[in-house]
Formats: sequence, structure tokens, C-alpha cells
Amino acid sequence: MTTWRCALELDAKRNVVAGSTMDLADAIGHAADLRIYTEFLHNEHIDVDSPNGERIREVAEFGVTYRIDQSWVAGIMNLRQPIELPSGFGPRSSLSFFLYNQDGTQAIARPYLDGGTAEAAPGPSPPQPPAMMPKYHVLDCWDTGTNAPSQNFVYDFDRFRYFVNDSWREVLRHSASGEVVSGSIDELVDAFSSGCAIKLGVGNLCADLGDDRDSAPDHEVFVQGGSAYYYTDQQLFIIGSHPVVRVQPNVPLRYASCNWDFGWLMVRSDGRVVYRRCDPYTLQFSDHVSHHAMRWFVR
Repeated sequence: MTTWRCALELDAKRNVVAGSTMDLADAIGHAADLRIYTEFLHNEHIDVDSPNGERIREVAEFGVTYRIDQSWVAGIMNLRQPIELPSGFGPRSSLSFFLYNQDGTQAIARPYLDGGTAEAAPGPSPPQPPAMMPKYHVLDCWDTGTNAPSQNFVYDFDRFRYFVNDSWREVLRHSASGEVVSGSIDELVDAFSSGCAIKLGVGNLCADLGDDRDSAPDHEVFVQGGSAYYYTDQQLFIIGSHPVVRVQPNVPLRYASCNWDFGWLMVRSDGRVVYRRCDPYTLQFSDHVSHHAMRWFVR
């Protein structure tokens, strides 16, 4: 049975009013799914020229989650196209990689899928807060005029509720070289062969995005897997992931120029990972091989 519970609630000033960040971090560390509930008024957040002051409730799915230094949680929407409420989609096709931290700070990176001509080079950009939105506080902006602009901000939603579904079960943990730490490949294969879904916890996936790989904080990135394969003689398990968004690990997690990308993972039970990376500025793809400690969860 799929059960959701509120692990953390913040008020409009982002103060904790229920639950705890410790509970949220513990749940995400067990591969819990994350959805965040917010509330806002249509003519404060969607269309400031509209007479419609209707209250809107939003629940958003965050398909990629981070736990940094085992205590800080951030989630990223990895499947979202921009919606223009209440009629349809935005005028230009893109991916909306909204990012929410556990303290209610937010961010957006937007790679345009049409690959339009860049009008500027990557770098810091002047903050451009939306007109007549006093609840929208821009922290910084990056790469305006490129194919992948981003910004960090706070929108004063009336409340934030961090819901988790922690029904995943860890069945295998191994080192970057594939050495089993706990569980077994047999447990994973039995669950997979019974039709279970699989979720991955990839250790230090984003360390190469910083200036110094060795100084990157310890982090784990969680993403669900898709199609999976098992080589019965080699006892080798392979799975392809859902889209993953990588961001240079920091507390809080924030976008900046050239500190993020997105793509897909092919993960093996011997620790080998192939990352099919999409450069958000050019939409060009390249494959990158690395090895990571992994945790495998089933449901």
C-alpha cells in the first residue's frame, strides 16, 4: 500500500511548524519518494493582472532527491514541462528543473528543448525579479540569454509541506568496486523477477561538478530505475535510470553557471556507471564512465 505522510511543514516565513528536518533526511536516506505541497493565490503568483484571487493548492513530484552530509535534503523536478495555468503549456518548450531545499529556498534551471541561438555567454546575470510580485525574492541569476538560464530564489508560499512515501526496501548495498556491503544480488534479482520497481541511491554522483572533486561534500542522489536486465551466468545486474539532474553538491543546493547538467544513467551491480550527459547549453550528448558505491531499493 502506498502511504504518504508529512515529514516536515514550514510556514510562509519558512519556520518549522510541524515535523523535523531530521525526520525528512532520515526518510530520504531510505529512498523515500518526495512530494511538496504549497499554496498561493492566482493573482499573486500566476497572473498579477488578473482579478482572480482564487487560492491554488499545488503538489509537485520531485523525482530526483539529494541527501548531503546525511543531513540536508533537496529535491528536483525531473520531468516537468512549464505549465501556463490554467490553459496549457508555456510558449517555449523546455524542461523546468525546479529545485526545493529543506529550508524552503528554491531554484529553477530551464534548458530549452528547441536549442535556440544563444544571445550571451554563460556567467552571472543581473537579477530580474518579476514585476508586481512582492513575495518573489530573487537571490541570483545565471546564464540569461543562453539555452540554459537559471536562478535561485524564494517565493513566500503560504505553507510548505514535505510529504514522503518511505515504502522502499533496501536489498543490496555495494562499494564502487562492486564489493557487497549488505544484502545480496539474489535479493535484488528475486524482487526484480517478481515485477518490483527499483530505485537507486548513487554515492557522490556529482563530485566532478566542483572545482575540487576531493573537497565535495559527501552526498547521495536518488532516482528511480526503468528497464532492468540480469545476466544469469555473470550474475551482473544492469538498469537504466529515469532522467537525473546533477548539481554541484552544496548546502543549500543551488544552481550557478556551468555547475549542473542532466541525462540518464546506466548502472551495473559491479559499481560501473555510464552517464549519458546532455550539455544544457548546447543539447549535445556525451557518455562518461565512473564507478560509485550504490544502494538498490525495491518496492
